[in-house]
Amino acid sequence: MRRFRRAKIVATVGPASATPDTLRALLFAGVDTFRLNFSHGTHEDHARVHAAIRALESETGSSIGILQDLQGPKIRVGTIAGGAIRVAAGERIRFVLGGVDGVADAIPLPHPEIFAAVMPGHDLLIDDGRVRVRVTGVTGEAIDAEVILGGVISNRKGVNLPGTVLDVSPLTAKDRADLAFGLELGVDWVALSFVQKPSDVIEARALVGSNAGLIAKIEKPSAIDCIDDILRLADGVMVARGDLGVEIPHEDVPGRQKELVRACRQAAKPVIVATQMLDSMVGAPTPTRAEASDVATAIYDGADAVMLSAESATGSYPVETVEMMDRIIRATESHKLYRSIVQASQPGSEETPPHAVAAAAADLAETIGAPVIVGFTSSGTTATRIARKRPSLPILAITPHQSTARRMSLLWGVHASLAGDVDSYEEMVERGAFVARNEGFAAPGDHIVIVAGIPFGRAGTTNNLRVVQIVDGREV
Repeated sequence: MRRFRRAKIVATVGPASATPDTLRALLFAGVDTFRLNFSHGTHEDHARVHAAIRALESETGSSIGILQDLQGPKIRVGTIAGGAIRVAAGERIRFVLGGVDGVADAIPLPHPEIFAAVMPGHDLLIDDGRVRVRVTGVTGEAIDAEVILGGVISNRKGVNLPGTVLDVSPLTAKDRADLAFGLELGVDWVALSFVQKPSDVIEARALVGSNAGLIAKIEKPSAIDCIDDILRLADGVMVARGDLGVEIPHEDVPGRQKELVRACRQAAKPVIVATQMLDSMVGAPTPTRAEASDVATAIYDGADAVMLSAESATGSYPVETVEMMDRIIRATESHKLYRSIVQASQPGSEETPPHAVAAAAADLAETIGAPVIVGFTSSGTTATRIARKRPSLPILAITPHQSTARRMSLLWGVHASLAGDVDSYEEMVERGAFVARNEGFAAPGDHIVIVAGIPFGRAGTTNNLRVVQIVDGREV
């Protein structure tokens, strides 16, 4: 199933979209990767969706990505007397480690890791930042604070700590059970929540291994501060603007988004921009103009993918939302300024032979007017290196591995095609030209550029470049 756009669409599956018929409609509307949000639903629910997607894959012959999104630790206040209390700016309040039925001078906060890490001057944001307090003092089991932004604190509301790095694993007992289940199902990507530091990614990698790609969700300021180290360890990044937008000022989010997209392009790692992209379409058949512009901004930035959350999971118009996102992407990519904007944010050259070969392939293909770049890849690395350049023509990635083809459904500009192993240089040329013709990317008379790693089948060896002309079904 060929897409006539470069950026990919990730859609969250939920009650509004979990039936086989709706999943099929979403795929044909433009979804490239389906997200299973393990913050909601049972294992049985997710297993049914996974099976339906794989059946759809068999029906259509397309490689479809499945992303498992782990919940991560949730920091919440305890129960409040009467269900809620109202606090005013300037008021002094206290959080306590123990206790129930909290009041203003004894609000339960049952998280010892907070009491061990927080310091005077740090802020606590409650209920997505609707209430902000500043720590004035800390003892063993009490935190004194001044209310900066007043409001209502009610039972079990979430707490964000933007200036505090907590000594807590990003993987709860629930996450570990969910991860084992997801890997047994055969998910293609795992998104790790609550990443604060590189060691969090290392911890998850030990469990995921090479069974799935590992995506670090960037939703904490501390993760931004060490993004280069996180990128070296992860296989991709999600710009999770929901929690990130709570923990940093709203006006800083657009700039941080651009920084993260550029860092991922520099590292040749896929990046997803997520959260509230077409949020009004949860209940309306059309988005706001500002939302359309938000999606377009991510595309101009060069993001690999944009993601729908509640819009496709619980909204009233899941299929229409995907169709709208598809139209916005295609309109943006066809705009006369798109190429110049994307090229203006082109990352610097990566001084390694594999990256140089991939970049040269992109430049050469554009220079000779080739209709496609063909990349043979075992692990997907060759495709990511070509995509890093954001060429103006499609990338046809040929792989013998279904798992690799599925993961590449998240990569910018890449159309994955399954084909058997090649054993010789001549077979590579013939196979590449045949698939390019068969998939509708090239015709007799066209020159195509073929990129591969030799020896064949060895991951990461992008070292060979070939120009092939297709003449009456023969390649010369």
